[in-house]
Amino acid sequence: MSDAGKQIHQVNSFEDLVNTPFRGSVNAICWTRTLAGDFAEIVGKLAQEGNITEVAPAALLTLQLSEQGQLARDVLLHDLDLLKAHGASPVLNVIAYYEQDETLPFFPTDVYSWHVDRSPVPTDTFLCTYYGASSDILPNAQGVQKVLVPEIRAQLRKLYDGPEEGFEAFLEEHFFDLHYAALPGAQPVNAGLGNLWRLAVDHPGSEVLPCLHRAPKERKGERRLLLIC
Repeated sequence: MSDAGKQIHQVNSFEDLVNTPFRGSVNAICWTRTLAGDFAEIVGKLAQEGNITEVAPAALLTLQLSEQGQLARDVLLHDLDLLKAHGASPVLNVIAYYEQDETLPFFPTDVYSWHVDRSPVPTDTFLCTYYGASSDILPNAQGVQKVLVPEIRAQLRKLYDGPEEGFEAFLEEHFFDLHYAALPGAQPVNAGLGNLWRLAVDHPGSEVLPCLHRAPKERKGERRLLLIC
């Protein structure tokens, strides 16, 4: 079995998505779906406010849509309702691009970098791309924490002027420890369109490794429609 096959578990319903426990090497669960509707129509009719526009359900309901657009809107509203009923706080975004971190050229900490999510309380990350380029997932066995790469660690040490025992806390405070580099020959898995994913997060009590993922580079002139929480 491939690294991705060991890590990703496929399910066929929302109930299985939220109720299947992460266990062993499994830290990503995918509800595989083929969705009906024209999501491009919705993206085209939503006004963009800045590089990321949050779309409220009320805004979706004001759109004048074709039959296919209405089907897509029904899917979006249903997914939002499912996740809210589960206790999550889903956000629907139209994304032109994310801000890129250029503070340290050798160590960007934006979402285009392979990273894991961290929370002080038990939680999961849910995401679904309905239109545009979709997110990528990297098997943990095919990535290395950047702060463990000798060349990168040496450069980070130059930025730190405190006592040796505080270096690890410095890395965590600036979120350096959340970012990873893909190993040579790595084979990322594309999340695909319409699939609803649940990803393991680094939090107290987690029994599995957090899932490595990243935002894709947007296609030129094309916005993304993404649900995330």
